Amino acid sequence: MSPLDINLADLIARLNEELPDDADELARISEARLRAQTLSDLGDQLVDHYVSRARQAGASWSEVGDAIGVSKQAAQQRHTPNVFERFTDLNRHSVVLAQEAARTHKHDAIGTEHILLGLLGEPRGLAYELLVAKAESEQRVRAAVEQAMAPAGKKALRGHIPFRPDSKEVIEQAVRAAADLGHDWVGTEHSLLGLIRTEQSPAAEILRGLGFSSDELHETVRSAVGRRL
Repeated sequence: MSPLDINLADLIARLNEELPDDADELARISEARLRAQTLSDLGDQLVDHYVSRARQAGASWSEVGDAIGVSKQAAQQRHTPNVFERFTDLNRHSVVLAQEAARTHKHDAIGTEHILLGLLGEPRGLAYELLVAKAESEQRVRAAVEQAMAPAGKKALRGHIPFRPDSKEVIEQAVRAAADLGHDWVGTEHSLLGLIRTEQSPAAEILRGLGFSSDELHETVRSAVGRRL
């Protein structure tokens, strides 16, 4: 039985459908590599999710290593809980999208503006709902981000792309925002709060330009989460 209802033909068809007709084969190679990296990142997150569940159920690192096919030490090094452990699946996906936004723009680090684009790329998240409700359209937010974005670099990076210092602060602020609200998860809404709380960042400036304020957004998130629960 195939583990996923997806095949190479589907991936090729979608890439060809979404790229302009005049895109050359080299452009298609670049886009294919970006999509392959996204699939790889999502696969790592999938394994992390079930490793976390197995550990919570009492599985030892030796047992986890056997299931993955690596040593106990390798399993522990790869899957020890990190700052993203409490991030929801939607919020983890937004981080992957932020990395791909940086890669697409050929930037050498993930900035707060890329994190904002990542939140926009996850329409199931509460952050997307709040952004579009305030700005009145997704396109208005994207236009503001693109206007503030640094010029594209010369070459897209391969593999891992690091966070800028202000983006690391956003992640820390997101975790704090969740704690402030008494939430035991870190969702896209908390990342949105993290962005505006990192006051000197490009994304915070974009959000203020769209009419957001930190205190008002805090209360909006509190109310919105209450309604969803």
